[in-house]
Amino acid sequence: MQPLKNKIAIVVGATRGAGRGIAVELGAAGATVYVTGRTTSTQRSEYNRPETIEETAALVNQSGGEGIPVIVDHLEPEQVRSLVAQIEREQGRLDILVNDIGGEYLAEFNKPVWELSLEKGLRLLRLAIDTHLITSHFALPLLIQTPGGLVVEVTDGTVEYNERNYRLSLFYDLAKTSIIRMAWGLAKELQPHHCTAVALTPGWLRSELMLDHFGVSEANWQDATAKEPHFIIAETPRYIGRAVAHLAGDPEVDRWNGQSLSSGQLAQVYGFTDLDGSQPDAWRYIQEVQEMGKPADANGYR
Repeated sequence: MQPLKNKIAIVVGATRGAGRGIAVELGAAGATVYVTGRTTSTQRSEYNRPETIEETAALVNQSGGEGIPVIVDHLEPEQVRSLVAQIEREQGRLDILVNDIGGEYLAEFNKPVWELSLEKGLRLLRLAIDTHLITSHFALPLLIQTPGGLVVEVTDGTVEYNERNYRLSLFYDLAKTSIIRMAWGLAKELQPHHCTAVALTPGWLRSELMLDHFGVSEANWQDATAKEPHFIIAETPRYIGRAVAHLAGDPEVDRWNGQSLSSGQLAQVYGFTDLDGSQPDAWRYIQEVQEMGKPADANGYR
């Protein structure tokens, strides 16, 4: 079954990580996915990572959808305007917008703001916030033409978690909490057009960057628990991808309008699993196990 057949999506920042996982799962549900990013087979972005938008588009195709790679710097308004014009010309509609640019690689933690790099911090805020605003400015006029449209603002942490916990860096904290508020505000503006906006967070993501950080691959990811035992709760990028696909296919998705959601929470509602068949609930685990100083044990949390 492909519940998103004939649906058109943009996944902003789909080169790797959560963006790639979301694009692939939207494709598996039948969607046509415009895969945007700055790293291609011929050039790399400042991340200097090997993953490319062409690879992601190919994975979308393999999953059963149609992946269309488009190189876009989402800080450049004219490039975003051109992307939306291309989609309108080729498809005539837009049903799903996923904003997933974060700039996490610039984050510095456990230092007061006066000891942080101002250049890196301001760049992080531009990547994490301005890209979302610029893309929404140009894409939403097309999305609201079709009732039932969905906007997903990908962040890190639920509103409940971020209200209780400082994210150990002023720039990072501002970036991630701002996206939750942005989704809330977009929900107010989209509601009269019968469209929905939500903030969505993965749990502890086994992204390419995180796997490299621990010196493991997806095949042996559990070896990373020797360095960080709580990594046992980690999830693949496809898990949040399945969360987005189920939201996009839900005829009553407006019940979530303006809310802050997590992959683990939606897995319980919609019944999907991660690739290994488990349902990791990372944010409950972090609160009840990790923050309480208990030994790492994912039993009952996945």
